[in-house]
Amino acid sequence: MKVDILAIGVHPDDVELSCSGTLLKHIDLGYKVGILDLTRGELGTRGTPEKRQREAESAASLMGAEFRVNVGIPDGLFTNTEEYKMRIVKVIRKYRPEIVLANSIKDRHPDHGRSAQLVYDACFLSGLLQIGTTDTEGQLQDRWRPKAIYNYIQDQLLEPDIVIDITSYIDRKMETILAFKSQFYDPDSKEADSPISGLDFLEYIKARSRAYGRQIGVEFAEAFTSARPVGANDLFQLI
Repeated sequence: MKVDILAIGVHPDDVELSCSGTLLKHIDLGYKVGILDLTRGELGTRGTPEKRQREAESAASLMGAEFRVNVGIPDGLFTNTEEYKMRIVKVIRKYRPEIVLANSIKDRHPDHGRSAQLVYDACFLSGLLQIGTTDTEGQLQDRWRPKAIYNYIQDQLLEPDIVIDITSYIDRKMETILAFKSQFYDPDSKEADSPISGLDFLEYIKARSRAYGRQIGVEFAEAFTSARPVGANDLFQLI
């Protein structure tokens, strides 16, 4: 199965928090979207890896993603090794995305920036003829390099290169986030508090979308950075 966009998050829920509005919009436009989680989020304060897996599958279903896979890299303890890059390369070659969305290049959580570099390297290596990989049936995979990598902005408010209007999708975005019931605000939860478990965090997510939306004259938006200039066919495609 080939997809147009592969959204990658180092933790389950990174994609929902940061770019689910953009994904929902593109799915409605007819594009195919897949999700890759790099870790199971096993170091999270709340919930369990098993519960987060079920929540991740529910969120992907709500979004209408073609698939959601997890390559099982260790949460918090990974480095930019050949083994972990090759796990990502195999997914890229299997689904052949035109665009990859990845974690923020710099953020409060150190996993985010390290994941961004890991994904960037894997996307490059995936296009090299001399790097051989095989699929689950032992068949040699064809090389594939995405046309673009865009990094979604997460906790730190970085200067964006691309801002996508998600005004019509903000409610559905919040619905996908709340699929991760173990992680976010639940007044009945008996689990320990975390930096993201309060009602104020959900309010911040919407406020951040309002802040980026204001920059382009819309109500809600999601923001991305790009390592290279972003082109356009003509000036009238720009907001």
